[in-house]
Amino acid sequence: MTGAAGHLGRRVLHHLLDTLTVPAGRIVATSRKPEALADIAARGVTVRAADFDDRGSLEKAFAGVGRLLLISTDTLDRPGVRLAQHKTAVAAAETAGVSHVVYTSMPGPETSLVLFAPDHLGTEQALAASAIPGWTVLRNHWYFENLAQALPAAIASGHWYSADGNRGSADISRDDLARAAATVLAGSESGKHVYTLSGPQALTRAEIAQKVGAALGQSISVVPVTVDALVAGMVAHGVPEPVARVFASFDANTAAGNFETVTDDSFKLTGTPPQSFDAWLAENKGMFSKGH
Repeated sequence: MTGAAGHLGRRVLHHLLDTLTVPAGRIVATSRKPEALADIAARGVTVRAADFDDRGSLEKAFAGVGRLLLISTDTLDRPGVRLAQHKTAVAAAETAGVSHVVYTSMPGPETSLVLFAPDHLGTEQALAASAIPGWTVLRNHWYFENLAQALPAAIASGHWYSADGNRGSADISRDDLARAAATVLAGSESGKHVYTLSGPQALTRAEIAQKVGAALGQSISVVPVTVDALVAGMVAHGVPEPVARVFASFDANTAAGNFETVTDDSFKLTGTPPQSFDAWLAENKGMFSKGH
């Protein structure tokens, strides 16, 4: 698996080793910084270096691997880089003889207004055009955990500026997505499949604000704004405009109704119902408390 030292990768490793009890010797965990996985290596997992900007390192990392989890890279600060990296990884997997690739994509990249959706669509197309015998695309909805970046300013001011058009987003916990990825990676599914992994309900920002506010004992009001006004507000607070436009495109896509479809694919894959936002918030409200 790639990206093993990241937040999602760490949870995938947890589910492989502790939930699914996959023998450590069967797992190859890769990272651009393999030293960050010393604790995983100590458990018997093979750790290898893998740099998405170096095809040779990827081919070495994927050598002897039958099933590969390709966790999408995070290159918001380097526009246009992610798709090239992913294409390099797909080509390296093909050269290394990988029989099945599991890829973490996003919902509906064909029609999405999210500015990096073409990266995911292009990766899916690269997999389809490759000679790799099988692949599973996991179209992951946004993490509940992303609220840790979006909400602190709203909690501090009491106002959450949003261009979501009061439409819902069927977000899901990072842990549920990790469980699904681990299950497919450790399984024997062959062929070519696409799953959309959502939480059990689509919530608007207003509904999330009410729930978080109630949990923290304070009021958070959602203030409707245009996408351009949202961008301007982020830029005024120091966010680079290209990054602000990417973040604002999430709202535009939500307003278009592209994030509100609820599926049961997570349950189909894992046999475990995905956690509700209420249950997740009860366990994680501390991340929104002052001083967190």
